[in-house]
Amino acid sequence: GHTQQATNEIKELFSGEQVFDTPKPLKLLRRIVQLSSNKNDDIILDFFAGSGTTAHAIFEQNKEDGISRKSIIVQLPEVLLESNREQKAAYSFCMKNNLQPTISELTKERLRRAGKKVREDNPDWNGDIGFRVFKLDTSNIRPWEATAESLSLQLDAYISPIIEGRSEEDLLAELILKRGIDLSVNVETRQFDGLTVSCVDGGKLFTCFTRQIPASSVEALTKGIIDWHKSLKAGKDTVCYFLDDAFENNVAKTNLCAILEQHGLTNLHCL
Repeated sequence: GHTQQATNEIKELFSGEQVFDTPKPLKLLRRIVQLSSNKNDDIILDFFAGSGTTAHAIFEQNKEDGISRKSIIVQLPEVLLESNREQKAAYSFCMKNNLQPTISELTKERLRRAGKKVREDNPDWNGDIGFRVFKLDTSNIRPWEATAESLSLQLDAYISPIIEGRSEEDLLAELILKRGIDLSVNVETRQFDGLTVSCVDGGKLFTCFTRQIPASSVEALTKGIIDWHKSLKAGKDTVCYFLDDAFENNVAKTNLCAILEQHGLTNLHCL
């Protein structure tokens, strides 16, 4: 593989546009992947992902030899500038496709297009071309920093300990990390009476991080979780998490806990 070939590969994926000036050759990265990794679930790390060639090469090589490798690729959200001659094409592409003008957005777009192409070129191959995106951030839970002078204000802030603007997905990702669960595990979501419940790793963890749980929804919510848990045969080690201030009142919270405990779900926690 050589630089000109790599440029042509990028143009093919991006409808003729050269959004990266010096991408790494796909053939070269595939060879490196082949030589350095030959077992299922091997993890390959690329800390400066750039155009995403490493992950693309893993898609291609997994298809070629039937091995299921994984990857962690890291790219800082470096801003693209229209005024920079070398970045102008990339900036223009992002604007036309409703993407934030950053290198990391182009990296993700390359992986989406590369995965689609691998699948289209090899319709009988059912390997994994998916990926998840995580961004480094502070905790979703307010830090406790009370002094004698600020204790009253801190107590008021902790009526709702979750930082404003954080999503249910944000809370779930942090919980998965803190419990030492692999970020790549299967996460399934279902709706019960309009409330979103997430099931992690085949029933090891159930979460409902909606901000409001009406008393009238407790029966449907608990029935949904119980039936789902039974269908998975997940056992007694399942842990359930809710937001403490989401319950309409203490009666709703008490009823939910009592119903779940009656059906063997006793590891219940509130944030």
